[in-house]
Amino acid sequence: MTLLSVETATARHGLLTAVNGVSLTLDPGEVVCLIGANGAGKTTLMRAIAGAHVLAHGQILLNGQDMTALPTHRRVRAGIALSPEGRRLFPEMTLRENLRIAAENGRRGDWTLERVLAAFPQLAPLIDLPTGGFSGGQRQAAAIGRALMANPDVLLLDEVSLGLSPAAVEGVYASLTQVRAAGRMAMLVVEQDLTRALAFADRVICMAEGRAVLAGRPSDLTRAAITRAYFGLTEDEVQHV
Repeated sequence: MTLLSVETATARHGLLTAVNGVSLTLDPGEVVCLIGANGAGKTTLMRAIAGAHVLAHGQILLNGQDMTALPTHRRVRAGIALSPEGRRLFPEMTLRENLRIAAENGRRGDWTLERVLAAFPQLAPLIDLPTGGFSGGQRQAAAIGRALMANPDVLLLDEVSLGLSPAAVEGVYASLTQVRAAGRMAMLVVEQDLTRALAFADRVICMAEGRAVLAGRPSDLTRAAITRAYFGLTEDEVQHV
């Protein structure tokens, strides 16, 4: 059974159509990566699924139930949690306090403080420190851990590696691999690192100018086709990339 279904989603910023008729599905335990150039509409789509951006048209279903009109906190309690671009932690609060907020506003489940710290061991020494002093990799791990504390069925991860050092990216993805293996939670991931996205995803969806222009399993898509969709290039232009 399909866990998450996004049907012909359209979202606007004023007169600008940022997401234009995008449809996608997620099955339990599946990882789908959204790829595309800056301004393709990936973050707006993620925010629309989470309830932080109102759709102009379309529908969002979770386990067959219509989420489209529900506010963000109702979607969290239904099973959708977002780790947003920019992390958006409460910098003056400790990591423990940031995680506790998510637990109090989410659902009961297997993702407890102890389990999050086991999945992200780099966070354990920081548990009682204000998150405002964390490094980029530490903030990203904390933001993902906070989303997990809501015990979602669908985990939305926006710009996982953006602004992180290669070592920090390796650490975050090592933890995400553990998270993935731990249960049937689905992930929708926005990732700017194409190689990383193709290695981690069960399926990839490439967006350009608000539309989904290419989708499939990484093994079924050629690098040339992905490059062409990503950058909007012609066949001749791809050969020179």
